[in-house]
Amino acid sequence: MSEQSSEKTEQPTARRLRKAREEGDVARSMELPAAAVMIAACAAILFMGSWWVATMSRQMTAGFSFDRKALDTPSLLPAIFFHAVGEGLLIVLPVLLITAVVAIAASGVTGGFHFAAKSFMPNWQKLSPVSGFKRMFGTHALVELLKAIAKFAVVSVVLWALVNKHMTELLMLGGMGLEPALGAAGRLITESALWLTLSLVFIALVDAPYQKWSYIKKLRMTKQEIKDEMKDMEGRPEVKQQIRRRQREMSNARMMSKIKDADVVITNPEHFAVALAYDPTSDGAPILLAKGADHIAARIREEARTHGVEMFSSPQLARALYFTTEVDHPIPEALYHAVAPVIAYVFGLANVRPGAPPMAKPDPQVPASMRFDANGQLVS
Repeated sequence: MSEQSSEKTEQPTARRLRKAREEGDVARSMELPAAAVMIAACAAILFMGSWWVATMSRQMTAGFSFDRKALDTPSLLPAIFFHAVGEGLLIVLPVLLITAVVAIAASGVTGGFHFAAKSFMPNWQKLSPVSGFKRMFGTHALVELLKAIAKFAVVSVVLWALVNKHMTELLMLGGMGLEPALGAAGRLITESALWLTLSLVFIALVDAPYQKWSYIKKLRMTKQEIKDEMKDMEGRPEVKQQIRRRQREMSNARMMSKIKDADVVITNPEHFAVALAYDPTSDGAPILLAKGADHIAARIREEARTHGVEMFSSPQLARALYFTTEVDHPIPEALYHAVAPVIAYVFGLANVRPGAPPMAKPDPQVPASMRFDANGQLVS
């Protein structure tokens, strides 16, 4: 039994996931950002290839051309060098920006974006030889090895297909002039690189769901851990208070939904209100569907007016029912004779014909043992 309780078979709770996220432990796929960055870089180079090659050619030509003033003044060479470097950086800047944006966006696909300060704290457990040995020969290392083999196999197959497809063009490069050959070679290299990186998408699409599954599996909990977590959360005063408040809200909501089925609401008329329902075809006593004091009583009266439920003012009877009867329970036998004329009066109102004289309103007599004040104390 203890072995079963120690097995991590339960899905992680929201609290466990939140704590792991706060510590910087989120699901990450390294293959997805790598494939996305490579594809973005190749696509950008392919799109800007002609402009890029022409601009770099001009820059290289300008870099190897020196006027007489530069040759006679060696001190100007550092400035010329840094100017050439700056121009070169401006050429590759669009590709760098595109790949940076794609890298950030792709990294957040599996685990989202989150900054955890705890990730910057030193973790001395990672320096343990035992932990390092487990990382080297564990399941994670095996999965990484299989991914590396799969990437090598996929890239090899795609590369072989590309070489076979462009073999004629590759052989023709030797008979071309320098500039046409460079242009054709650049196009072939860029196109081949794009197809090679696209092939990595297959690995990324497999790795991303696996990393998500592996992350959830790593955070799985035992039944005892879930029980301990629930005890810890329920033991906190603010959690208990929130649970009780939520329970009261749900109970009041259920109680208010029953008022439409009531036959009469007996009021104090302001401080107390109770809703009664009676089935004349049964032998049972009237059932108290809802009760409340002050603002709850006001809500009961409002619901009664909304649904057209008759309201009957009787302070002593309203207090007696409020302090002696629970919701969804029949009224006490001692109050039968006090409630009966009220029920009969309400049912009689439904049968009054137009033009008939008004019915006399009853004056229910509450037994002395059932008379309470506003504080619930018996009135002597």
